[in-house]
Amino acid sequence: MGIGAIIYGRRTFDVARGWDGNHPTGAPVIVVTHSVPDGWPREDSTVSFATGGVEAAMEQARQTAGTKVIALGSPSVICQCLDLGLVDRIQVKLVPLLLGDGIRLFSHLESVPIELESPAVTEGNGVTHLHYGWRDTAADTKSIKPRTASRCPGSWCSTGCT
Repeated sequence: MGIGAIIYGRRTFDVARGWDGNHPTGAPVIVVTHSVPDGWPREDSTVSFATGGVEAAMEQARQTAGTKVIALGSPSVICQCLDLGLVDRIQVKLVPLLLGDGIRLFSHLESVPIELESPAVTEGNGVTHLHYGWRDTAADTKSIKPRTASRCPGSWCSTGCT
């Protein structure tokens, strides 16, 4: 099916230096930000900006992606989308590297706990892919109820997702 769009936060965009205008996957990128950075948008770039929050970014991603997967790639964006019920699965890429420090991926969730199904596990070369769906907890009012066809690759970071 492929990735039709990726939504990132401004910090990730800044750290990645805007991927020089084109993400390594070739997918269009939508950056959630309060203001568009100087020098952007750029000609021949697949990076665009959403200044109306994650819901506006998700709508822009839906239009861009069509029937393809929408990926989320920043801790803040992922948590906001989870809290809004805009995620229907999580993929975590587990890489055998202990960093010791960094931004926790799920530390700012408001809608917790979120029960996930047992993962489908795919072994890769230097990476283990964990695919989680939502556990049906209809009686639990704190559980996220999927509302859209978005896709979340969890810890997108440098491992990529294909």
